[in-house]
Amino acid sequence: MYCGIDTHADTHHAAVITDTGILLESRQFDTTTNGYQELTDWIRQHGHPIAVGIEGTSSYGAGLTRHLRSHDIAVVEVPRPNRKLRRNVGKSDPIDAEAAARAVLARNQLSEPKHGDGPIEAIRALRVARSSAVKAATASMNAVRSMIVTAPESLRTHLRGRTTTALLDACIALEPDLTALADPNNATMVALRSLAKRCRELRREADQLKKHLTALVADTAPLTSGILGLGPDTAAALLITVGDNPDRLRSESSFAHLCGVAPIPASSGNTHRHRLHRGGDRRANQALHTAVVVRLKYSDVARAYAKRRTAEGKSMPEILRCQKRYLAREVFSALREDYRALTT
Repeated sequence: MYCGIDTHADTHHAAVITDTGILLESRQFDTTTNGYQELTDWIRQHGHPIAVGIEGTSSYGAGLTRHLRSHDIAVVEVPRPNRKLRRNVGKSDPIDAEAAARAVLARNQLSEPKHGDGPIEAIRALRVARSSAVKAATASMNAVRSMIVTAPESLRTHLRGRTTTALLDACIALEPDLTALADPNNATMVALRSLAKRCRELRREADQLKKHLTALVADTAPLTSGILGLGPDTAAALLITVGDNPDRLRSESSFAHLCGVAPIPASSGNTHRHRLHRGGDRRANQALHTAVVVRLKYSDVARAYAKRRTAEGKSMPEILRCQKRYLAREVFSALREDYRALTT
């Protein structure tokens, strides 16, 4: 029999079908340790599951995926129900759970989920925290600059023309009169000082997280992080895309497809061509793009390639796409060696 699970933040809905597609039962469970165990026992009451299809194994279904794997139950990632099914059948948790089970039965666009129980999951957690700190610091700095534009003239004159670091120092050093906050000048000084302190603290936090991330990436994947053009953040993005179980990627071309750098055939009749792949993990695609731009600036080989392809009539976007594809091949080879070292 097969099982499909529609995942949510507080509840999971599961459906069990036979190998001939007959719905046996559908039921809802809590997203707690006890709920996971109840779901596992409930599945086994109906027999030995060939596979369990979960929608969202890297988000709401991550904890359940780890639990089922620890109980030797095969788990696969299923795509969300297509729009045609939604229009004809409707949408509800039982319907989505049954659709997930039928997707497993039909073996329709299934993929192996990330395990999420190794050093790559640790890297992902650190990168999420650092990215959040960087975004918040940028937002605070933008708010400082925006507030200065509309600040009273005396305050604008005092803060105008400073570098970012000097501007933060000046805002933190402001001494408003807290007994006269009805005065726009004093209120603006309080706001600027608060925003500047927040930005400074967030930057310190981001720097500390970057140190942790750099050390962990270097220990986990020394060959990958040593590739020209890859820094700790871009290398981390590629590691996160692959996950803790790289064996789910069958080949170098599957990695390129996952990163959105594999050309898509678009031929018809006597016309033979390929088009840009707009799918894949866009964070991994961005990481490869950043690395290629760095290589074009610092690598003689990359610059010579770009010069040769330009002479052949290729545009710079086309050259970048080609180099991203070549870099994906290099990264995959390094990743494979790094993962092999982790497991030996």
